[in-house]
Amino acid sequence: MNARLVFSLLLSVILSASFLTGCSSTGTRKPVASGSSSGGYVMKPYARKGGGFYKDDGLPAQIPENIDQIPNATPRPEPLRKAANRPYTVLGRSYTPMTELKPFSEQGIGSWYGTKFNGLKTSNGDTYDMFAMTAAHPTLPLPSYVRVTNLQNNRSVVVRVNDRGPFHDGRVIDLSFTAAYKLGYVDQGSSRVRVDLIVPDGTTGMTYADVSKDALAANEAKLDDKTRYGEEIPKPGTYVQMGAFQNGFNAQVLRNHLLRELDWMTPDKVHVYAESPWHRVQVGPFTNRVEAEAVQTKIRDALGGQPHIAVRPERVAGAQ
Repeated sequence: MNARLVFSLLLSVILSASFLTGCSSTGTRKPVASGSSSGGYVMKPYARKGGGFYKDDGLPAQIPENIDQIPNATPRPEPLRKAANRPYTVLGRSYTPMTELKPFSEQGIGSWYGTKFNGLKTSNGDTYDMFAMTAAHPTLPLPSYVRVTNLQNNRSVVVRVNDRGPFHDGRVIDLSFTAAYKLGYVDQGSSRVRVDLIVPDGTTGMTYADVSKDALAANEAKLDDKTRYGEEIPKPGTYVQMGAFQNGFNAQVLRNHLLRELDWMTPDKVHVYAESPWHRVQVGPFTNRVEAEAVQTKIRDALGGQPHIAVRPERVAGAQ
C-alpha cells in the first residue's frame, strides 16, 4: 500500500487554493503477548498472507482474538459536525462534502489504513482505532454510516464514517483494518467495492439546522481551540508549504500525517504557523530555494499534489 493510497489526511476549510500545495500523535498500540489484552482487546499473532505494503503500513503484528466476532457499527442518529463537513482542498484537488443525509451509492476501489495511523485524531475528532468498524470518505457527511460490499466475494460490513480520505484516483473509501479483514481484502490491500449510505430512521434530509446551537458550539470548541495547539514564531527562510487552514486542528493533523508518511522527515522541520485567519503547514526553513525545491520534489514524488515554495523574509527590528 503506497503513500498515495493511504494518505488519509484529515482536512477542513481552505478558502484559497493558492495557500495549498496549506494533536500530536497519541501513538500506536504496541504488540503484546498472545492471550494478553491491549486497549481492551485480547490479542493473537497475525500471519501475513502476502501483498505489498508501503513501509509495512497497516499490517499489525497482532490482532484481536475475536476479530471475526467484532460487530458491525450500529447506525443511529448523530449530529453532523459542521467543521468537519466544509469544502476543502487537498493536494491541489477540491472536495465538497455532503451536508445532509440522503440516499447515496457508488462503486470503486476500497483500500484500508492501519498501524501508521492508529491512535491519531480523525477529522471528526475521534481517535482512530484500526480494530473498530470505521471508515474514511472524501465527501460523505461526518459522521455517517455506510454498508460496504466487496464485489469480488459479496461480503458486506457496516461502518461509521468518521474520517476524510482516500485522496487517490479510483479510491472511493478507506476502511479500518477490521472492516477490510472482514471483507476479505486486507492482505492484498484493496478490492472493488460498493458503498451505500445508510440513513437512520427519522434522519432523512437532516442538516446542520437540525442540530442544536449548543451541540454545534461544543463541536467547534473541540475542533478549533487554537490554544490547544500552541503557536510557533516563524523563522525567516525558504519553506515548502503543504497547506493553509482556518481550522487549526486540521493543520496539526496534517503535520502529524506528514511525519508518519515521510520517514525521512524530522519533527523540527514541519511547522504550523498561526497567522490569523490561517494556520499554515510549512516544511523548513531552508537556506536557499534550491534546497527547498529538492524537498518539494521529494514530497511531490511520494505524496502527489502541488506543494509550493514560500519565502519568509527577515523581520525588520521594530516592525509590527
